[in-house]
Amino acid sequence: MRTLLLWAGDDPNREGLVGTPDRVVRSYDEFFAGYRVDPVALLERTFEETDGYDEIVLLRDIRLESYCEHHMVPIIGRAHVAYLPHHRVVGISKLARLVEAYAKRLQIQEKLTAQIANTINDVLQPRGVAVIVEAQHQCMTTRGIHKPGVSMVTSRMLGAFRDDPSTRRELLAMVGRSTVSGID
Repeated sequence: MRTLLLWAGDDPNREGLVGTPDRVVRSYDEFFAGYRVDPVALLERTFEETDGYDEIVLLRDIRLESYCEHHMVPIIGRAHVAYLPHHRVVGISKLARLVEAYAKRLQIQEKLTAQIANTINDVLQPRGVAVIVEAQHQCMTTRGIHKPGVSMVTSRMLGAFRDDPSTRRELLAMVGRSTVSGID
């Protein structure tokens, strides 16, 4: 960090920067915490007492903060994660934790989307999985082409969400709703 501060043209020994290298290390520890999380373990505790529930389970608008593996600048967005249970469900906080486990790594959005969906599919073995990620990439908005306000959208559909057009339409309608049952 001292080398980068010198490269930028500043004095790493000045009062405001003396503690910066340590602060950056602590920040990176938080930014890249996903490398210390086992995503599979997050989904291993499930519940089978569902009274036969087999419809879409959707967790919408999961905020995500990641870092572009090419430029190490933020990717900020949200994920929508859905699955069709097959005999068991997982606690919804585990889905948000799964998104965070993969987001808190150096990433490209396409890989992030696939990792979330593939892990849910492999561990829960549901009838279908859908993951949609919408994000803004600082490598495009604050540098390079400088196009703020542009979002990238990626999706990974598996099982019934890929094979059954009506199930896919139902999911997309649910994701697109701004309110559910009048709840804002």
